[in-house]
Parts: sequence; C-alpha cells; structure tokens
Amino acid sequence: MIKYILKRLAIILLTLVLVISATFFLMKLMPGSPLANAERLSEAQRKLIEAQYGLDKPIFIQYVTYLWDALHFDFGVSFQFANQEVSTLIAQRMGPSAQLGIQALIFGVIAGIGLGSAAAVRRNTKTDTALSILAVLGISIPSFVFAALLQYWIGLKLGWLPIAGWKGFASTILPTIALGMSPLAVSARFIRTEMVDVLGSDYIELARAKGLSKREIIWKHAMRNSLIPLVTLIGPMAVNLMTGSIVIEQIFSIPGIGSQFVSSILTNDYQIIMGTTIVYAMMLMVVLLITDILYGLIDPRIRLAK
Repeated sequence: MIKYILKRLAIILLTLVLVISATFFLMKLMPGSPLANAERLSEAQRKLIEAQYGLDKPIFIQYVTYLWDALHFDFGVSFQFANQEVSTLIAQRMGPSAQLGIQALIFGVIAGIGLGSAAAVRRNTKTDTALSILAVLGISIPSFVFAALLQYWIGLKLGWLPIAGWKGFASTILPTIALGMSPLAVSARFIRTEMVDVLGSDYIELARAKGLSKREIIWKHAMRNSLIPLVTLIGPMAVNLMTGSIVIEQIFSIPGIGSQFVSSILTNDYQIIMGTTIVYAMMLMVVLLITDILYGLIDPRIRLAK
C-alpha cells in the first residue's frame, strides 16, 4: 500500500505540472488585459506595471518562474486587489468553501445510503418507486434550482433559516441541502442497485439459512459489499461539489473561493483564475487518492492486488 501511495503521489505531481502549464498558457491566450485601466495609462506607466508583475519578460521565462513558484504554493500577486498575495486571498476564502463541500458530501452520501438501502429492502413497492423518482429528480434538477426553492419556501415563506449570508451554522444548512441533493440522488441510486444484487446472491442465502437476523444480513453482509462501488464515486461527486459550489456561493452570498473565482473572471485577474484552478485541481487529486485508499480498505482483495 505504501508503494502504491508513493506511486500515486508521483503521478499527482506530474499531473499538477501539466495543470499549471495548461492553465498558464490558456490564460495567455485569453482576450483582454488584466490591467483594467490600461487604456488610460501612459506608455511609461504601462511598462512600470508590467515590470512589477513580470509581464515584460519572455513568455518562457514567465512560465518557468510561475511553474516554480506555483509548486511552492506561491501564485503571485492579484491584479484586482493591490499588493495582495493570491495564496493569501485563496486561504482566506478556503474555509467556507471547504466547510460547505464537506457538509454537502457527508449529507448527500449518508442520506443517499439510507434511502438507497430502504429502497432495496422494500424493492418493487411504493416506497421503492417514490425513492427512485426522488433519485431521478435529484440528478436531473440543477443545484441552483433547489437553492432558489429552498430560499423561497424555507427561508422566505416559513422563515426557518437565513436566506443568505455566512453567519453561523444555521446559514450553512440551506446551501448544504441544495448542494448535497446531487450526491444524495447518485448515492441512493447506486446503493439501491448494488444492494438488490447483493441481497439476491448465494452468500446472502447462506446467511439466511444460518438463521441470521434481517438486520445482521443487511448491515454485516449486504451493506459492506454495496459500499464498494459507491466509494469509487466519491471522487466524481467531489468534483461536482467543487464546480457546483461556485453557483451556490453566488446565490447564498457565501464568501468562498467560488464567488472570488467568478469576480476574478469578470475583472480578468489572471493570477486569481490560475491560482484557484490549481487549488481545485489539487483538491480533486487528493480526494481521488483518499478514495483509492478507502477502496482498498473496504475490499482487502483490491489492496492485495496493488
């Protein structure tokens, strides 16, 4: 397992270099200028600002410098916020985004496992049909639609929870539910499918013949094997939460990375765009590594094969 982790870390480093390289050159190809008021500046002022940000150097030198700095978590200085380090700006907004993503993932996976298990145990009943419809709706409807509905009914009409803002745990509940509906639906669908197959397998019949209770069969045998394919989906679900949180943060006025990323695009702040993209990529690669480790812990056969 240690050898496998070291190999994956090497792959992560190589992937990170490719992401940094692609992000850097794509930003250079973008139309517009990070200097919002460049047309109002004199030639001397323009050259002074370009020298300050290293834009007067050849592209290759800029690339090598940025690659080296980015690998040391130095993403340069923001164009939008004067003399503000991009790494500092991202770190300041990492907390709300991370909290929202983790809460949504935990809520979605746990609720999805519960609903999927209930549907599998009561398969071909009205409960199973209702839960299957809920899963389809959760996958089909975008998170921002759920966000608008939750804001209107629970926040505005009933007044139970804050509509927007980031003041305490209560203000995180609505965005967590809105963002967690997709992983909830995906988890429920996969757990239901896998558990139905597992409950019809030979070793489950053997467990019944031994006189094990229904609860023991479900939790000690069926659930463990049904979780294996779900663990492989944690990575893709985490990606959906990362990208989906950008919209949710805007809707609920959450001071996270997503809202900062949107504002940096509007102002052509290349440094923040590149830094945020790299941070997202690093988070994804770490999540995928943790997913593979969990996959091996759940199924010892996979761990031995590695």
